[in-house]
Amino acid sequence: MSTTKWVLDATHSEVQFKVKHLMISNVTGFFKKFEGTVETEGDDFTTAKINFSADVDSINTNNEQRDGHLKTGDFFDAAAHPQIKFESTKLEKVSVENYKLHGDFNIKGVSKPVVLDVEFGGIAKDPYGNTRAGFTINGKINRQDYGVSFNGVTETGGLLLGNDISLHSNIEFIKQA
Repeated sequence: MSTTKWVLDATHSEVQFKVKHLMISNVTGFFKKFEGTVETEGDDFTTAKINFSADVDSINTNNEQRDGHLKTGDFFDAAAHPQIKFESTKLEKVSVENYKLHGDFNIKGVSKPVVLDVEFGGIAKDPYGNTRAGFTINGKINRQDYGVSFNGVTETGGLLLGNDISLHSNIEFIKQA
């Protein structure tokens, strides 16, 4: 069977994250610039080889001062590590629509294995004849595992930020001719 290439359609996709603030609420952010590719055998996504990257400089939490701080060495160190990357090792089918995506997540030059939950939305033709595939991806990582260790302490001695980062993405891929 021949290899099929799919390219992420950033105009119909979103990459978001959430982190606890003061351990009582969540701050949500997203990346404005990201890209990804998938290679499959035919249209069989269980054979998928997935590569994804997000530009750290495009981080947005709806607060310019915070976004600037996130780009510094206290957090992502965008000057030295301009991208967050993911490379799959396996896509495991759990049910008709659900998968476990295994791969290596790389932040600040530190690569760690992760398992993400994937919901397959299906395949459809758009009005222009392009074949598209949609996915919702969710997961959680610990920021300390990647050296994102800034952890200011509040006046009451509590932690400013939680360690767990919730990841949520809606991704649409376009099949290449």
